[in-house]
Amino acid sequence: MYLVAFIFLILVEIGNLKNKPVIRSTYFLNINLANIVPISVPNAVLINSIAQSIGLHDFYQVGLWDFCEGYNGQGITSCSKPKALYWFNPVEIILNELLAGASIALPSSVDDALKLVRIASHWMFGFFLTSTVLTFLLIFIAPLIISHHQRYIHRGRRIFLRSLPLSIITFLNALFTIIASVIATAMFIIFRNVLTSQSDLNIEATLGVRMFAFMWIASGLNLIGFLWSLGNCCAVCCCSGKRKAKKEGILDEKGNLVKRSTATSPVEASPQSTSGNEKVVPRKRMLPVFKSSRVQHV
Repeated sequence: MYLVAFIFLILVEIGNLKNKPVIRSTYFLNINLANIVPISVPNAVLINSIAQSIGLHDFYQVGLWDFCEGYNGQGITSCSKPKALYWFNPVEIILNELLAGASIALPSSVDDALKLVRIASHWMFGFFLTSTVLTFLLIFIAPLIISHHQRYIHRGRRIFLRSLPLSIITFLNALFTIIASVIATAMFIIFRNVLTSQSDLNIEATLGVRMFAFMWIASGLNLIGFLWSLGNCCAVCCCSGKRKAKKEGILDEKGNLVKRSTATSPVEASPQSTSGNEKVVPRKRMLPVFKSSRVQHV
């Protein structure tokens, strides 16, 4: 379970890093400026799109570490250098790529949204990275808590102290993954709504379905892992099965295993030997009687 969650978190981490299959289609947000309507256009020939005429790329994709840009029909042409605690600033990118004399009236709410995006992106990056490391460690730690013995054999306090740290780690791991997924979902939905709020600009923005599927599947698996760990801890402490084992004579009153002899005598095995103080007389063994086959002659 943790191995599968780790694979999905790795896909989230490496999404949009390179122009490779699966990786290039794993992104949080895709902004399409191919048909953007500028306020002014410099003296240039409109070739494939309006965006290219003013120096912009047709689309921009946002990942956890960087952003990529490209043209319709050509695909991704370049990606920025991966950076820790990366946050996507479309205003800065667009202003740097605009040709001299070109201008675009971006929504006024973008500036306010960018402040929240920067803070939220830092937290999202830290939570995703931490949960990836914890999930990798749990691949090896989680199996250590599983025992092949009956539950009543274990000491409740001992197994509780051994299960409690694992339950805490699995809780933090699930919490970090879910918080990171919630931040990413809320932030990029708001981002998309802000960019598409002014229909006269003709900006298109779509969420990356594959990226969101990967991170939420990982969140669900880590949550299941925490519930399993918590259930295992509670089962050992509260439902150890010792009461039933005592009734069946497997454990004594102190909770110790009852030693049983491997061989029993015929008298002990007889049902009559269990009735009160009655003395049991063993049956005599009857020998077979063979008749003589000889014929007596007179």
